Amino acid sequence: MEIFKEYILQNWILILILLAFTFSLINTVFLQRKTILGSYILIIAIFLLSIVVFFEFQLKGKGEYRILRSIFTAIRYSSTPLLIAQITFTLVKKMKWFVYIPALALLILNIVSIPTGIVFKVDENANMTHGAIWLIPYIVAGLYGVFLIYFLIRRSNKRITEILPISFFAIAIGSGLILPFFLKEQYASVFCSTMAIGLFAYYCFNILSLTKKDSLTGLLNRHAYYSDISQDQKSISALISIDVNGLKAVNDNIGHLAGDEALITLALCFKNALRLRQNGYRIGGDEFVIICRKNNEQQVLDLIERIRKSVKETEYSCAIGYSLNLTGDKPIQVMFKEADQMVYIEKEKYYQETGNERRKVK
Repeated sequence: MEIFKEYILQNWILILILLAFTFSLINTVFLQRKTILGSYILIIAIFLLSIVVFFEFQLKGKGEYRILRSIFTAIRYSSTPLLIAQITFTLVKKMKWFVYIPALALLILNIVSIPTGIVFKVDENANMTHGAIWLIPYIVAGLYGVFLIYFLIRRSNKRITEILPISFFAIAIGSGLILPFFLKEQYASVFCSTMAIGLFAYYCFNILSLTKKDSLTGLLNRHAYYSDISQDQKSISALISIDVNGLKAVNDNIGHLAGDEALITLALCFKNALRLRQNGYRIGGDEFVIICRKNNEQQVLDLIERIRKSVKETEYSCAIGYSLNLTGDKPIQVMFKEADQMVYIEKEKYYQETGNERRKVK
């Protein structure tokens, strides 16, 4: 009973965070099923890891439990890469199962270390010391962390409201790699809480940002577009209008799921092409807009070229038009009309060359 009380005292904050995270997931309607299930797995994994870590250090100095402490230590050394692999699989769309391979390889290495001591050693008194390659778990975890943050930033709309929570999450992960060198074994007692807080905070920020995101493509939605163009219009130096070619044919001949896949694929092309002070929006079924603020003409043209190059690598195509406002005195409605006229000309050319049925008349 005493040991149970001690575990509760050491991990009460963690338990509350995990409960809050669980209740939030139960009530959310914004996230995909894969993300929700992955988050539940993370909650269970962090909770179980907190038990393992607690009992591992309870066994310190108790030689009769040397083998058991070795097993617990192997789990703790493997936990960070496995957790970050699960986080990556949960948060990054279309991430494949092979993201777990390096973490599983490290788990095997840590199991091998129980009899060999190559990563860590547990002596006859159940005291742990480092082995010859003890840095490997930190290196693997660090690479996972960089990989995860890179993909989160790449898939974001690169707005400050999205970059800040990703940065906070990066700090939480980074502390798990750096603080153990300064705090030694004492950091293990707060590791699980650190990961739980990082995940829950990112989840809360993400839910808030989803109110401004298009649920299908991940780009900003129509509400965000109207909100953004109403603010500081003089800083809007260009508006780019994009319309998908032949989406009606895809929907009619293959199905709406294929049409959705086309929109998702093209939106990712647009998103990856965006740079600083460039935001992408889905404002209609197959209509997209990019707002450029304080960009010069060459930056706008470079963005369009990146989009065309990226789209060319897919099986789809789109019509692109733009309007410049380098002096800051052109109304947004005029810019949209000018850009839309260029789109209309490109789409006319597309339909003449392909002979496809035109979806709409503007």
